[in-house]
Amino acid sequence: GLLKPIKGRWACLPLGCRFYHRQKDIAAGKINVRRHGRVPVFQSKMAQAAAMILPVATHFSGHSPLIVCDSWFGNNGLWKPLNAAEPSIHLLSRLRNSTVLYAEPADAARTAKGRPRKYGDRCGSVTELATSLRAQAQKYTAQLYGKAREIRAYDQVCLLKTLRCPVRVVWVFRKTQWVAFFTTDLTLSVTQIIEYYGARWKIEAGFKEIKQEIGSARSQNRTADAVTNHLHFCLLATTLTWIYADRITADPKRRHIVKGRTSFAFSDVRKLITDEALSDHFLGLWPHLCQPPHKSFTQMLMRMVA
Repeated sequence: GLLKPIKGRWACLPLGCRFYHRQKDIAAGKINVRRHGRVPVFQSKMAQAAAMILPVATHFSGHSPLIVCDSWFGNNGLWKPLNAAEPSIHLLSRLRNSTVLYAEPADAARTAKGRPRKYGDRCGSVTELATSLRAQAQKYTAQLYGKAREIRAYDQVCLLKTLRCPVRVVWVFRKTQWVAFFTTDLTLSVTQIIEYYGARWKIEAGFKEIKQEIGSARSQNRTADAVTNHLHFCLLATTLTWIYADRITADPKRRHIVKGRTSFAFSDVRKLITDEALSDHFLGLWPHLCQPPHKSFTQMLMRMVA
């Protein structure tokens, strides 16, 4: 999905999906993995993620897209195909506590005889550095979850052997806990790294919007094509809902007051679209159609998702 700020809050606009089947299920030829009687070729989750990202990245010519993901995807399995793409694609993820960081090689090591060193001295694990660097953390103000929050953080450029490239590592310290992030885009500031990873939670919220708000989890389709088309239609409906929220002038009013939340919800935008679709002036968009307007509008949407 595409993470986009809409009227002061982040939103996830779905762009694609893949169905993952275990390799042993494909090898066994189980009926639930077949489509039109054919068994698909196995793809790992990393390969599926890269296959979805690379075509989308081609639409951002002249820019380097930033992929925000959790620690499970933040490794060389996803980074290798992204790094080979043109234009280059950067990665931002959470860093595992056991990861070992290395310093960049000194200039003297590059001029010495023999093959130049790829890595400098061992700096320590993420946990070891978090203990030693806590006292050097500085205060920053970041927009997180709809509020301006003051946080203490420390950043350092290190080398990762898992990715084989330099990364900017940011430690965010709380009262008793801490968390570490990394990105391959060295131009990002500490505040941007923290805010972008904080926006990743909207991906999880997007699953709820698609499954519960739009209704993909309540489908009763029996064929593979019907299941796929219904899911694509739900993804399209979610994306169009957020595009509508971005295009309107005034912020949608929140119908259900929740303590600590001031921004509008996805259901508030859906209510606005419903009111507009049921109004009299909505039918005026098709004044000269021979067939009913709602029928042609439905056919247009079906062609987009089929």
